Amino acid sequence: MGDARGIRWPRGILPSAPGSRTTRLELFYDLVFVFAFLNVTTVTASNPTPRGLVQLLVVLALLWWCWSGFAALGNVVRTDQGIAPLVGFVVSAAVFVLALSLPKAFVDRPGGLPGPVVFAVCYFLVRATQVTVFLWAVRSDREVRRRMPVLALPFLLATGLILTAALVPQRLLDGRAEMMLRLVLWLAALGVEYGSGLAQHRAGWTVLSAGHWAERHALIIMVALGESIIALGIGPGTTAALPLTWPVIIAALLGIAVVAALWWAYFDTLALAMEQVLHRTRERRTRAGLARDVYTYLHLPLITGVILFALGLKGLIHEGADPATPQWGVPLPGFDMLALYGGVALYLLTLILLGSRMLGAARWPSIGGVVLIVALTPVAGRLPELVALAMLAVAAVLTVAVQTVVDAPRRRRVRQVALEEQLASEAEQTRWRGHHL
Repeated sequence: MGDARGIRWPRGILPSAPGSRTTRLELFYDLVFVFAFLNVTTVTASNPTPRGLVQLLVVLALLWWCWSGFAALGNVVRTDQGIAPLVGFVVSAAVFVLALSLPKAFVDRPGGLPGPVVFAVCYFLVRATQVTVFLWAVRSDREVRRRMPVLALPFLLATGLILTAALVPQRLLDGRAEMMLRLVLWLAALGVEYGSGLAQHRAGWTVLSAGHWAERHALIIMVALGESIIALGIGPGTTAALPLTWPVIIAALLGIAVVAALWWAYFDTLALAMEQVLHRTRERRTRAGLARDVYTYLHLPLITGVILFALGLKGLIHEGADPATPQWGVPLPGFDMLALYGGVALYLLTLILLGSRMLGAARWPSIGGVVLIVALTPVAGRLPELVALAMLAVAAVLTVAVQTVVDAPRRRRVRQVALEEQLASEAEQTRWRGHHL
């Protein structure tokens, strides 16, 4: 988001640097999104309908845009220095309240505060703080100042639509019509927010630290994968009073196998290769386009795939621990099965798009894996849930294993470069600490 050189930074704000990495305070921000993602799946699990799925996708897209604002701001300023931590704590509190309001974000229920209004106000506070801090920090940059409306007007329009969605529908309509009007206004707000991202590189937006940008997005994928493990272990109720059985252990092992395959598919080579390409891209607008397309936009379906998988996992171990459940479980409801298999398929499909956009490489094993998972979905819907989960685990692990074998030459090169960078960084840190500490 602009070069730190030539900018007179305000007191209390320290600029970031090309070699900066993720700070501990940014990890604190992500803790709030752990709860937000968990609440999204919990709310959708209680409304397993097409409308509930659409609401999940819309809410997730808004949460993702809030998180992207944190990532973009942390690429420009040092979030753990000056006044930035205090601002971060306030915004994190707003995000937490926003997540709390999710169950009542579409329909206001009697008693308590109006959920849609609370959600809208919190979203406005989060986005207003992010945009204001950025514009205040780089206000001396002539290019940013000249194109400031490109940054400010879309935010004002989007948050205005969400505030309108909170206030207007309940005065005109009620019931399903109220929800539909609110959903339409939210979709319009999403169109403004994401559409404005297409023009941000022309408003002076770029990536100062490629390492920070790639690392932040990798860590939020870890957060989502962790949410899958939480969903597998907790479910809708507690298993503390239920017996520990072989089906419970098998379900846990199969769930972890799928999560491990998803981790390997992204982190083993692809994440490192994408970061290295972003580092090598020096032209400002080209780098901004890659960062926007590959990370800001294409990482959203990655997160969505993991959240859908977590949604399908909810309650699986709890049912397996119940003595009243048949040994291999009962067939999962159609919605849960589509979420389980569809989430993994969407994740792998997005990795294919990432490889094509960033590396110019066709990931044929992953394409075959997506086709296999889609073909198995109607079959899995008629099988006991543990058998269906086992089929998914085998398909996911097989797909990732074959992709790893096919990628072996690239994998050796990418991982060798990453290891050399790590060793050089460690040596430099050791030298500096030996001299100064």
